[in-house]
Amino acid sequence: MTNRLASFALQSSRRQFLERTAAAAGAMALAAPSLGATGAGNRVVLGLIGPGGMGMHHLRAFAGNPDAAVAYICDPDENRRRAAAAECEKLCGRPPRAVADMRRVFEDRAVDAVVIATPDHWHTPAALLALAAGKHVYVEKPCSHNIREGRLLVQAASRASRVVQVGTQGRSNETARRGIELLHRGAIGEVLVAKAWNSQRRANIGHVQPSDPPPHLDFDLWLGPAPATPYRSNLLPSTWRWFADFGCGDAGNDGVHELDIARWGLGIDAHPNTIAALGGKYVFDDDQQFPDTQYVVFEYEAAGRKRQLIYEHRIWSPYVQEGLENGNAFYGTEGMMIFGKQTGWRMEGPQNKLIQELRGSWSLDPHHRNFLDAIRNGIAPHAGAATGHFSAALAHLANLATRLGRTLRLDPLAERFAGDTEANASLARTYRQGHWAVPPGLRRTP
Repeated sequence: MTNRLASFALQSSRRQFLERTAAAAGAMALAAPSLGATGAGNRVVLGLIGPGGMGMHHLRAFAGNPDAAVAYICDPDENRRRAAAAECEKLCGRPPRAVADMRRVFEDRAVDAVVIATPDHWHTPAALLALAAGKHVYVEKPCSHNIREGRLLVQAASRASRVVQVGTQGRSNETARRGIELLHRGAIGEVLVAKAWNSQRRANIGHVQPSDPPPHLDFDLWLGPAPATPYRSNLLPSTWRWFADFGCGDAGNDGVHELDIARWGLGIDAHPNTIAALGGKYVFDDDQQFPDTQYVVFEYEAAGRKRQLIYEHRIWSPYVQEGLENGNAFYGTEGMMIFGKQTGWRMEGPQNKLIQELRGSWSLDPHHRNFLDAIRNGIAPHAGAATGHFSAALAHLANLATRLGRTLRLDPLAERFAGDTEANASLARTYRQGHWAVPPGLRRTP
């Protein structure tokens, strides 16, 4: 049966959620008329920060949830902000407050929780500000831009005793949960190797020169704590993820979902000890700064038995593996399991004899439901800060090992590379000096 590496688990403490006072209820009425305070039979008041592609999915899901009320829409892009506010009013029957600066959301005591669907470089800084203001947080994956930010998020969530849910929604999918439970019960013996793959065809973003930002975008506000850099037309929308100052490549975009499931199936709540990688830009001749081709092996040495997690991506690929564009495989001593987000899973024993299978696709709804239940009932979320940190760190480590082109040896508890100054320099990032959103633990640049 798969051994749980609980000795490295980092659990965020939680306290029971307290009902709002009558004064807070009155303040909330100003922000969202006719909405009651959070508590039994009432709705969780939300601020949505970043209503882009995934952000609009969140907006539509929460706006249609009887236990939630969207009181704020926040985005530095005026066009996007207005469109999202109009959509929210259409769905809810009341207009939200539409603001450009997220600080306006955090300072409103009527807001119980925020949904952060910004570019990656804002994920942890915004989450830390929200937690400091007493808000619960749903933050998109990856929960951090780098490993040091992830650790700060775990610590802040524990101190604040607030719910943090990371947007790796597979953790709340019933089909996925049933499959992982079977793995942990030893259905295919001891799981020693997990594989995650991300194969799909991305677009070439070309080479462009810096230019003035469009008038509807407050680009300085969009940059936030990231280093000041000129606007360029192939940065927005969504393609920011291919630039190192703002994103984490496709390992941190689609790949982190599969990395999270692979680690979950292995039963490991820890960082790997060894990371080896090959890859680079094999296909795209453009401004992208991350690999379009990666093959990474993570090795875990805890609990007396080594385990491997393998990640590969080809984001120029027109074909699928094992019938899946993005997926997972788990290899145990008595069988294997093939796992897909949109298809379900199948489990095979010796000689590939089918043991069991379960079909099913994923949606955001169960993960949102779990977030609201965690706030209202004081239960632990399915994808808390520590869970998000360990999985996001795999994407960061994959990118670092690929860029350096050599094997890295990590101290999992210290989150440092022994005697490796070059690798340690990439555990954090350089921030814009003096910016209000620079995390308090990282005021000085590395």
